[in-house]
Amino acid sequence: PPPPPPPPSDPRTKISPFVRNLRTAPPRSLAVSQPPPPPTTAAPTGPYFLYGTLMDPSMLGDILSLDSDQDIDLRPAYISGYACKLWGQYPALVPDVTSTSVVKGVVYHVPSVEDGVKLANYETGWYRAESCEVVYTDGEEPGREGGHVFVFVGDEGELSEGVFDLRVWLARMGRKA
Repeated sequence: PPPPPPPPSDPRTKISPFVRNLRTAPPRSLAVSQPPPPPTTAAPTGPYFLYGTLMDPSMLGDILSLDSDQDIDLRPAYISGYACKLWGQYPALVPDVTSTSVVKGVVYHVPSVEDGVKLANYETGWYRAESCEVVYTDGEEPGREGGHVFVFVGDEGELSEGVFDLRVWLARMGRKA
């Protein structure tokens, strides 16, 4: 075979488009998102506002290792001051003080730190329990109270607009609605 051609006199003249794009890309676009560090405080107990996959009583029971015949008390409720976006197929709440929208869900009273830890582990390090005010919609007392909600703490650039549909997700996962 013939010898390879001599290198160009100016090495920059033969840079591939891919390499040129990599060199000119902003540093953030090449970074792989890492979850934030884990919380340093114990998981809180009390009312948790649930707005995604945990609204399904059987899923919640599985996560908390509850007996299948144990009744799970979920109260319908909403919170405001948040926007619900999608992180892939999963809902993700982000603070939105300018929004007048409400996020509908249910409330479950977490009885122990152990159960709070189980929920936090299920939600992964990409979500963190934060304080919120819950407004119940079932007409029972209390009508509102302080609680906790899992808020997305990852890169908001990874979120998209959309609506989470629990029935569709359950069907996709092969679970009964």
